[in-house]
Amino acid sequence: MQTISAPLPILTIMALVPLAGALVLWALPPLRARARALGLAVSAATLGLGLWAAAHFDTAQASTVQLAEQRPWIPAFGIHWALGVDALGLAMLLLAAFLVPLVLLASWQEVPDERQREFTALVLALEAFIVVIFAARDVFLFYICFEAMLVPVYLLIGRFGGPQRRRAATKFLLYSLAGGLIMLIGVVCLPLYGPADHHSFLIADLAGRIQAPTGVSRWLFASFFLAFAIKAPMVPVHTWLPDTAEQATPGTSVLLIGVLDKIGTYGMIALVLPLFPEASAWAAPVIIVLAAASIIYGGLAAIAQDNLYRLISYTSVSHFGFMVLGIFIGSQVAANGAMVYMVAHGLSIAGLYLVAGFLARRTGTVSIKELGGLARVMPVAAGTFLVCALASIALPGLSGFVPEWMVLTGTFSRSLVLGLVALIGVVLAAVYMMLPYQRVFTGAPAKERTGATDLGAREKLVLVPLIAAMLVMGLAPAPLTDALDGLAEQVSTTVSRAPQGAAAAGAPVTEGILK
Repeated sequence: MQTISAPLPILTIMALVPLAGALVLWALPPLRARARALGLAVSAATLGLGLWAAAHFDTAQASTVQLAEQRPWIPAFGIHWALGVDALGLAMLLLAAFLVPLVLLASWQEVPDERQREFTALVLALEAFIVVIFAARDVFLFYICFEAMLVPVYLLIGRFGGPQRRRAATKFLLYSLAGGLIMLIGVVCLPLYGPADHHSFLIADLAGRIQAPTGVSRWLFASFFLAFAIKAPMVPVHTWLPDTAEQATPGTSVLLIGVLDKIGTYGMIALVLPLFPEASAWAAPVIIVLAAASIIYGGLAAIAQDNLYRLISYTSVSHFGFMVLGIFIGSQVAANGAMVYMVAHGLSIAGLYLVAGFLARRTGTVSIKELGGLARVMPVAAGTFLVCALASIALPGLSGFVPEWMVLTGTFSRSLVLGLVALIGVVLAAVYMMLPYQRVFTGAPAKERTGATDLGAREKLVLVPLIAAMLVMGLAPAPLTDALDGLAEQVSTTVSRAPQGAAAAGAPVTEGILK
């Protein structure tokens, strides 16, 4: 696998800056009064480093791993500190670096002053792990950070959430640990079936070179895929998400669903497909059925919700179904759309959760049946929620349209039935977003809501960049889609490849579903 080295270890620096900020906040309690300002400064510096990395990324070779750095970490076990990004990895790093300062700014009044130091330190520590995860080119390094990030997420949920936050945090942790422990079996076994000339966990050394029997390879595939399906999350291993989103702070939900859950779909593309190409093609028919089930179930469950936080979480189950469908359907257009979808969903879900949080602080509730008529007293909040909702349901001109259109187009090119199922999901999306908007914002406000104040300057400052990014992605998506096209070709080729048994029979593995 070809890589392009960086003139300086920018990705390591990008991980160390927020980690250093977190350690400084933990080690120096007197900084409590300046935690917000320090957190914003550190996260802004991390974003600046991400932009520097993007400026030095060669888009003409976007499917190649660039800004690469590698040095032995635990030589006896073949473990390396190896970082590098292709177009998708860089896009996810930029999304995370863009959202973290907005989350810190949005949480200015969400977290009490005396606990702001702890909250900010946890967010910065989480950002450091995110950078390494999306840039890791060593499977063991990826796994270590994949598990380590659970600590700050667990604390963010369990210490800063609603009345049932500890139960939600425990459920999140148990699901994640179960997936991670199963994945660990696969990670440990990889070198046993890797190249005989040397022992290594490097993706470049293992991709396409795992010499395991077909049955073993498929079990290894399953160990990785299950962990990523839980993280994504996909039906039927999604049930931790609504409970977590209901109890977590809006800022935590933005990072969890807008960024961290994308590790699931990113892991499928960056690890599962290159490491287990035959098994990926073999399992594709089952995976796309589960993806279609996620699209429909997530949409129907969202319609049934009264709690805004739970509603938004179920919309994400449906959206992740679109992403996984695009990855495994075997279409280059759909695979490209799935990767763009990962970025677009991060923007729209951030806007929805943050506006819902702003409403909750003013009204004391996120129960849809207890709200109504807020557009008359909070027109800016109503307008921003509407824009984010329209981006979520793929209105032309906003961030969600192009990726959803690409996934639908690619799916229809492979299967009329699955295309129609995905189209039903689009219709459901219009219902689960527009119906709550009508109930929450239209009509006459209740007497107890007439005194609610609209969004302030700080909250507008948070939402303006998000909406601007949605417009840029909706009106000028070509730079991102072009950069991801080469990687999308690799993805579609891998999942379209017939496994050995099907090839011997002379028929593609997905013929029964896709024809």
